[in-house]
Amino acid sequence: MHISFLLHNAYGIGGTIRTTFTLARTLAEQHDVEIVSVFRHRDAPKLGAPAGVRMKHLVDLRGSSPGYEGETAEHKAPASVFPRGDTRHGQYSRLTDRRIAAHLGGLEADVVVGTRPGLNVHISREARRGPVRVGQEHLTLESHGYRLRREISHRYRLLDAVTTVTGADARDYRGRLRLPGVRIEAIPNSVPEPAGPPADCDAKWIVAAGRLHRVKRYDVLVRAFAEVAAVRPEWRLRIYGAGDASGNEQQPLRALVDELGLRERVVLMGSVDPMEAEWPRSSIAAVTSERESFGMTIVEAMRCGVPVVATDCPHGPAEIIDDGTDGRLVPLGDTGAFARALLGLIDDDDLRHRMGRAARVSAARFDPAPIAERHERLFTELASRGGGGGARSVLRGAVHRSRGSVLDGAYALRDKAAGVIRGGRS
Repeated sequence: MHISFLLHNAYGIGGTIRTTFTLARTLAEQHDVEIVSVFRHRDAPKLGAPAGVRMKHLVDLRGSSPGYEGETAEHKAPASVFPRGDTRHGQYSRLTDRRIAAHLGGLEADVVVGTRPGLNVHISREARRGPVRVGQEHLTLESHGYRLRREISHRYRLLDAVTTVTGADARDYRGRLRLPGVRIEAIPNSVPEPAGPPADCDAKWIVAAGRLHRVKRYDVLVRAFAEVAAVRPEWRLRIYGAGDASGNEQQPLRALVDELGLRERVVLMGSVDPMEAEWPRSSIAAVTSERESFGMTIVEAMRCGVPVVATDCPHGPAEIIDDGTDGRLVPLGDTGAFARALLGLIDDDDLRHRMGRAARVSAARFDPAPIAERHERLFTELASRGGGGGARSVLRGAVHRSRGSVLDGAYALRDKAAGVIRGGRS
């Protein structure tokens, strides 16, 4: 099969990029695979180009490149196809609308895979008849705003399948959106087997990793660790990650560490990528998120033989951790319970070692090979029933275009009205 992935920016760093590269590289062992990046802002992918996979881009944002397009008038005009509800809308433009449409309209592939809602909408509207159309969802339905949920509930009807990374999210898509005829399948992300030896779980370090954002609730972790440090002062906590514009918690976190007198015991390590070499230096991994789309750090730690204590938050942890066997699940936001779970592993060496070994065995199910096989099976089944080129798709397309015209008109009127209101207030 010829499989084409459409990615926001293959030259950056992020969980979606990493998991797409892993899947593409594994599929490329048996298939013809390409990754088409909408944007290119550096010469080489930061994560390294996946072996056996062709790479191309649609818009060149390299300032030193002769083909630089970041200052063109067309790129400064806002996108009309890429949905406004997608948080990346501000980076898209009439130029990206045109380039993506041209790419999808001429794409000769068996399968085209989108990797975020805005790109999935492009595929549903503009992919030529023939390729199987698959929209991947790396975030949860609940995390999307009302406008985006409304638009995808309409636009996704022309996809052949939507894949989510958790079963809970797949149930949300089936239950909350009406997508007749669209296959909704839960396929988790994959994590390769670490190259180095696993953790021995004897180091007196607890490790957490992820962006410094309020959703990760590192305040709960630090307060729980304060209870641990009061009785086990020899243990330390490392937190890996950096803040971002959507909710940088670095300064509040440093202030909390100082307030609790933990400056010598809690270390903010900054961003480290990849984390593969850091997990084996710890004995316990900690995740205090109030929600997770999946839980990549959980799987990464487990693959390194590190047991994880995690909040039982939506959607991922409970689908990864077998509570009491390879890790612990703790009620959401319960600082005392989290501290007790940490101490339970700290005070019982045999339990910690046993859970670490079990975690490593359990996490093998997230190896790239079986995950790629699940995608391959889905693609093959969809292609066998006609994919995006059958009579069913033609009928759906006619209905879609009719309803889409109404939807586009309603959004245009609302945006125009909002602009008039803003102009009147200026």
